[in-house]
Amino acid sequence: MQKDTHLNVLGTALQSCCNDPATGYFRDGLCRTIQEDSGTHVVCAIVTPDFLEYTKSRGNDLSTPIPQWRFPGLKAGSKWCLCISRWLEAERAGNAPWVVLEATHQKALDYTSLELLKKYEVLT
Repeated sequence: MQKDTHLNVLGTALQSCCNDPATGYFRDGLCRTIQEDSGTHVVCAIVTPDFLEYTKSRGNDLSTPIPQWRFPGLKAGSKWCLCISRWLEAERAGNAPWVVLEATHQKALDYTSLELLKKYEVLT
């Protein structure tokens, strides 16, 4: 069965995660993906201090600005489209950030359950 590329994990229309800073593989605010997206950036997360420290320790510093990529750096409370594999890794380590289900692409369900994602649900 072909999945609609614009549905979230709840089966409804995918909502925007964040436009300031612009997030997502396409930098259009949507956590959607294509085959060339090796990271599968489908989880709309609200990052926490623990997550930012954790991902930095794993070699992906999301808190330091990178001006040449127009990336301002994230701070606690920022919304960002995360790779599903990093989110799951952080979850296993006890450092998973909050998730906005309405803005998390249904592709995430190929990797994890809705029940697990709901444990980290934040209402926006």
